[in-house]
Amino acid sequence: MTEAASSAMDALLDRALQVPEPSDDALRRHHAAQRGRYAVGERALLRHVLFAVTPGVDVNALRQRAEACLLDVRCTSASGDDRFAAAAAVSSNCPSGAEGGALGWLTADACAPEFAREVFGKPEVGVLPRLVHSRFGLHVVEVLAREPGLDPAFEAVKSAVAQGLRQQAFATALRQYLQLLAGAATVTGVDLDAAESPLVQ
Repeated sequence: MTEAASSAMDALLDRALQVPEPSDDALRRHHAAQRGRYAVGERALLRHVLFAVTPGVDVNALRQRAEACLLDVRCTSASGDDRFAAAAAVSSNCPSGAEGGALGWLTADACAPEFAREVFGKPEVGVLPRLVHSRFGLHVVEVLAREPGLDPAFEAVKSAVAQGLRQQAFATALRQYLQLLAGAATVTGVDLDAAESPLVQ
């Protein structure tokens, strides 16, 4: 995209989108509801089984393998034997598989952001009931222990809370604007009645 086109899009969105500034009360409510998200120094003792997404891999087959592994370790984790370590040794595409998938004590900063969002700021301990997606692939994750870290005062994280709420409001406004544009659009050159595929209709 050229710089002129990008500038024109930004100007259009600035005119079209009404993004409200969050009130102090809204910031405080969000902070109170999401306290763990802003904790500093939270640590988790983790292990995982990584199903790596690599060029040419059949992602559907990989997901099925990962889901089968998740189901297996969740169903047998209460039985006392260490199925998780065995699954990591056999199935993980991470060098940690040789150590039963052990990653040690990690902080959110030490992980890929998408991985950290699924693991940190939550109370869960044990094998997570969902696959965790990251840029590396699909992870079956077990949280062995947590240390909560320090919960900073609202004033210390107020700007971060405000930025997060602004981003949410912008995404909502953009989605609504695109729905309005799509609803008002007239499509020409396509005969939907004659389409053979249900995906087109």
